[in-house]
Amino acid sequence: MARILVVEDEPDLRQVLAYNLRDAGHDVVLASEGRKGIALANEHPPELVLLDLMLPDISGLEVCRALKGAERTRDVPVIMVTARGEEIDRVVGFELGADDYVVKPFSIRELLLRLRAVLRRGATPPEESASTAPTQVHFGRLTIDAGAHRIWVDGVEVALTPLEFKLLCTLHERRNRVQSRGVLLDDVWGASQENMTRTIDTHVKRLREKLGIHVGQYVETVRGVGYRFVGRPPEAEAEPGETR
Repeated sequence: MARILVVEDEPDLRQVLAYNLRDAGHDVVLASEGRKGIALANEHPPELVLLDLMLPDISGLEVCRALKGAERTRDVPVIMVTARGEEIDRVVGFELGADDYVVKPFSIRELLLRLRAVLRRGATPPEESASTAPTQVHFGRLTIDAGAHRIWVDGVEVALTPLEFKLLCTLHERRNRVQSRGVLLDDVWGASQENMTRTIDTHVKRLREKLGIHVGQYVETVRGVGYRFVGRPPEAEAEPGETR
């Protein structure tokens, strides 16, 4: 199973999480403070971080920023675990790169299901990793390598989180077709909560920023519905064949 780092300052909850995660077969590492969590993550990067927002030394948002800003841990998925359920907290967490958000009180069953969904999103399917066939697709100024989970804009590699990468691939594969927020939540996040629709907007905004001003416009907003990946690169109207 997975190596999971739990950063939580409440001793009782920390032990409950540790017990249930170990019972589910995971290897669990515990930290009661943010700086200790960052140190443990850098020392031996986990496969997922459960991160409390309210910590005694630094905030969980600062921890998330540090993890996502470091090359060694930037691809480690983060699930925020907090008593603060205001939408602004979720949005800030997602803008910093968090992959999911669970509000206390929560059921252990729900948490394990969300954790499993996040881990599944970041995993490379065996048949994909074993394939020797070329997996690069070119679309205008964008190059996607699905097998390697890498993208390039104008030949320069852009670092995406596993969730951002899956969102981009899903939109690209369904280009020229509008994808509602509900469909994207189901297919990319593995979730269907109505109160998570702002999650889509936040991730699309971050994805566009990373792709840059020109390639970011490949993802169009369809007002009142959702998003659509353009059928042809805007700068290549006269060029035959957008994929090679």
